[in-house]
Amino acid sequence: MADSQTGNITESAKLRQYIIEMVQRELLRQQPAPEKTAEVTRSLIVRAFEGVNVKLSRPMQQQMAQEIYNEIIGLGPLQPLLDDETVSEIMVNGPKQVFIERNGKLQLARVHIQGEEELRRIIDRIIEPLGRHIDEKHPMVDARLPDGSRVNAVIPPCAIDGSSITIRKFSKEKLKVTDLIRFGSITEMMAKFLEACVVSRLNIVISGGTGSGKTTTLNVLSSYIPNDERIVTIEDAAELQMQQEHVVRLETKPPDIGGANEVTIRDLVRNSLRMRPERIIIGECRGGEAIDMLQAMNTGHDGSMTTVHANSPRDAISRLETLCMMAGMDLPLMVIRSQIASAVDVIVQQNRLRDGSRKITSISEVSGMEGNTVIMSDIYRYEQTGISEDGKIIGSMKPTGIRPQFMYKLEASGFKLGPEVFGVNYSEMVSNRDRRGR
Repeated sequence: MADSQTGNITESAKLRQYIIEMVQRELLRQQPAPEKTAEVTRSLIVRAFEGVNVKLSRPMQQQMAQEIYNEIIGLGPLQPLLDDETVSEIMVNGPKQVFIERNGKLQLARVHIQGEEELRRIIDRIIEPLGRHIDEKHPMVDARLPDGSRVNAVIPPCAIDGSSITIRKFSKEKLKVTDLIRFGSITEMMAKFLEACVVSRLNIVISGGTGSGKTTTLNVLSSYIPNDERIVTIEDAAELQMQQEHVVRLETKPPDIGGANEVTIRDLVRNSLRMRPERIIIGECRGGEAIDMLQAMNTGHDGSMTTVHANSPRDAISRLETLCMMAGMDLPLMVIRSQIASAVDVIVQQNRLRDGSRKITSISEVSGMEGNTVIMSDIYRYEQTGISEDGKIIGSMKPTGIRPQFMYKLEASGFKLGPEVFGVNYSEMVSNRDRRGR
């Protein structure tokens, strides 16, 4: 019985490979237009099945046809995961183990990759159209799929247990602030406050850990930028979704095989200053470009935004200090710290909680220096009060009652935010004033 099943699997694999090679040869001969390739491929697969003298049940034929289509057009066994809208991230830890993130939780996927050779074919299919290269001398690569999904791949010798692929899927729907409110990531009052900050051209840093939702928040906040302003976005792999008309999107370029002609984020930041930008948005500061970003913020490019990896607003300041030191300019720490304090107005802290939910856990004002210390004040802060029976975090985002020192900038832009936005009950405030007056 076991031998019979093994024989059937072997015959099935041979048939699958035969049809793949037949269809690929025909595609090479016909060379259909890119927009017709998918349709022609499906037609050729149907014709190939009609031409072979093998009887398969209809469900088996449909399944094999889809697998063949995914192999030729898509990313093979990973394609169903890419097509699944409930999957937000795909993590391949070698050919024998594939994990996915669904609803903020990691789980093992039922995906069979036939071996290291098939995994390498998937990686090559991703990076070849982008002109990127991976081999033993250059075993790591960043790339993106046609839909904007972000991809990182690592191959041996750096990946010990087989090639690794991490795909952060691109959301097909442009999330709005109302979606974040519905998800519980932010409150209406916070959204109103952040809208005022963006329109009033405050410089904003979004801080958070990996997978905490920094890019999503950056996309949502950028939607508040007025449509008549010129925006320049700078990213390693383009994934920001600007909704304005006047946008210039810049993306880094990896070095050639010989190691030359690389274009870094720092190169793009410097060049962007010659492009008459009104807003500069860097997808993520992760190196010496941080010093160029701060200098741009301090020299007339107000309203700029970026993200950094950090676990708290205070850590974000330290992280920016470290990144500035990576620029190799040999600046004293106090000079760097002073640059940060004068350039950054607001730090929005984003966290992924233990139950998988993503929330803005604090909004802090950077209000200057006192001695050697950067002064910060929390305007909003998330307070956890417990955990429900089903493991969900219970808590709420509350204003601290502190009004930011940059209120005059918000008012100059036409935003008259009431005391309730900052957690001050107006009637109590009047009552307290009257008592003090008596």
